[in-house]
Amino acid sequence: MSDLLRAPAEIKFAEELDWLESIDDNPKPFSWRLSPKMVRLFILGSERSDGLDREISQKWFGDRSFVERSIVTLASDRGLLLIGDPGTGKSWLAELLSAAISRNSTLVVQGTAGTTEDHIKYSWNVSMVIAKGQSRESMIPSPIMTAMETGAIGRFEELTRSTSDVQDALISILSEKYISVPELDSDNIVFAQPGFSIIATANSRDRGVNDLSSALKRRFNFVRIPVVTNKKSEAEIVRFRTEELLGRHHIELDVPPTLLDVLLQSFADLRASAAAAGSDDEKLESALSTAEQIGVLEDAILHSNFFGERALTAHTLASSLVGSLARREPEDLAILNKYLHGVVEPRSKEEGGSWPEFLEGGRDAIATLS
Repeated sequence: MSDLLRAPAEIKFAEELDWLESIDDNPKPFSWRLSPKMVRLFILGSERSDGLDREISQKWFGDRSFVERSIVTLASDRGLLLIGDPGTGKSWLAELLSAAISRNSTLVVQGTAGTTEDHIKYSWNVSMVIAKGQSRESMIPSPIMTAMETGAIGRFEELTRSTSDVQDALISILSEKYISVPELDSDNIVFAQPGFSIIATANSRDRGVNDLSSALKRRFNFVRIPVVTNKKSEAEIVRFRTEELLGRHHIELDVPPTLLDVLLQSFADLRASAAAAGSDDEKLESALSTAEQIGVLEDAILHSNFFGERALTAHTLASSLVGSLARREPEDLAILNKYLHGVVEPRSKEEGGSWPEFLEGGRDAIATLS
């Protein structure tokens, strides 16, 4: 695992998954590696009331009802569509579910405007076809077809970014649970094995790009993942991801709780400003998601480690925030400048603490980019 830039969940948490599987005596649907209760426990972490001999870490932070509904959907043999704003943890939840259920979260199709039916069905090894003709051996199965053949979970990221032809091809797969291969005379149907299902994700901000047909919508159970607004939950997510970053880079650097509070409050302020804005021009282009908040903190930590004094400061944090969120010029810079003068400056005078240095860092960053 140390040789991988980013290990998939089934490798990263292999020890936990092995242990949970060894003690799991609950009924398992289809060919699931863990029972629904253990899948939930793996994702949400253990509590004292579980009475386990070891602690299981919490990996996804959100309402447990979303996780439970997702698990029930997959156990019912229906497709699962996780929908929500960017950065709400949809893909991470899909990866954790796949890892816990089938110990393979890498059977993924990425939806784009260039995604074709071949990406969700099959293609051909041209050299083998020329040499020996079309056969099952010369066929290259898609990740979805591989999931069907092995009774595993297939994932489809950004479903609404793919074209209607690709979306329509999913309808027969979800309904009939097989793929026909008309190029072959025999052995020309690939049937799905028990346990196969699809977890798709879609950004609610992509509505109108390639809307799902009513027929495809009926094949999915929808689970809407809201933006995390609870400060305690958001702090746990940011802290969890930051610890991962520090461990991966072998960085010994403390994140002072006061600076984490400044970051959380800044995003809360900017979200409130966006909600009150009268038009899109008055909003930052950023979705101000938890994922972007993590990105701001990671950028500040890495800058402090490589170019600073190996100590995170409010000045560096503010510089990272401006650099990460100012995507349009001059619109975003004007919005951030207004925030600094209208909110941060009065707060720095009233509360002091890290806010004056944060204000200075933000002003310096805006001056550099202007």
